This record gives sequence, C-alpha cells and structure tokens, in this order.
Amino acid sequence: MDLTGTLLIAMPGIGDPRFEHSVVFLCSHSDEGAMGLIINKVAPEVQLSNLLDQLEIPVAEEGRGAEAIRFGGPVETQRGFVLHSKDYESSINALVVPPGYGMTATLDILEDIAQGSGPEKLLIMLGYAGWGPGQLEAEIIANGWLTAESTDALIFDTADSEKWGAALGSLGIDPLSLSASAGTA
Repeated sequence: MDLTGTLLIAMPGIGDPRFEHSVVFLCSHSDEGAMGLIINKVAPEVQLSNLLDQLEIPVAEEGRGAEAIRFGGPVETQRGFVLHSKDYESSINALVVPPGYGMTATLDILEDIAQGSGPEKLLIMLGYAGWGPGQLEAEIIANGWLTAESTDALIFDTADSEKWGAALGSLGIDPLSLSASAGTA
C-alpha cells in the first residue's frame, strides 16, 4: 500500500499533542517509512518576511513576503519545506509527488517566491513528520489516522483552522461523531 500524495487525518485521542487535529500531506511512503508535512498548523512566531530577512534574500515588489509559515512536523524543525502546485520546478531539486504536487527543500524556491516567480500555490513549513518502516501502518491500524484523497482546494484554498473538519467531511464524517477510543468487532 503506497499512500504517497494522500492526506492523513489525525483521529481524536491520537496521543501526541503535536498531531492533535492535524492534517498531514504524505510526500513519500514506502516499505522504508514515510515522510509528510502538517498542512494546517501555523507557526505564529514566524512569517516568510522574517525568514527571507534571516537568509538575506531580497524581496521584489511583486514578491511574496506575508506568507504564513507552518509547523510541518516535529522532525528537523529548523529545516524548511515548500509544498507547491505542479506549475513550478526547482532549478536544483524538487520531489514530484503524485497526483500533481511538488515538494522543494532548496533555497532557490524561496528566492523565486521573493522575486514573484515561485509557484502559484504553496505552503511553507518548518520541520516534517516522519515514520520508520511499518510505523505509520501500525498507527493507522490502531485508529490513530484516517486517510483521504488530497485536493488543491483542501490543501491550498481552505483556511488552516477548517482543514481538519473539511478533510473529515471529504470522507462523509462529521467531526462531532468521532470517538477517541477504538474498538474491535
């Protein structure tokens, strides 16, 4: 089972406060593990303009500087990642993620964003979520996560505070009907 390009939706009672009400876009998933980016948790203390200043990247008039930075996950929280629409290709390196996304972790994308030539749609994160071999599958079986199809509207156009409910809604689930405890029949 390859879940690359899908969304993970945290179930109530997941047991890790960093993932409560999280929606995670899975950038890669294989027998060797999984890597994803939380797409709905804003890091309120950081703005793109601050990050660009720290990296000494000048912002052109048509560039973006007011983008929110998100908490992408608890691993390597000083490292940046940009999840973006497929209209952008890094001149250095980008991971193509089916069904039509890109994930770039090189400085060139920030330079292009600052100059107004970056991707049309994007989310910028610090850190990522990672799972070792079999770990994510075990968490799904233990009722920690639901999976859903990813859509541009949900990833890029839905307010962060509404993404968890919208992701559940895409499965026909009302968040109020969920229980924090799992059972077996």
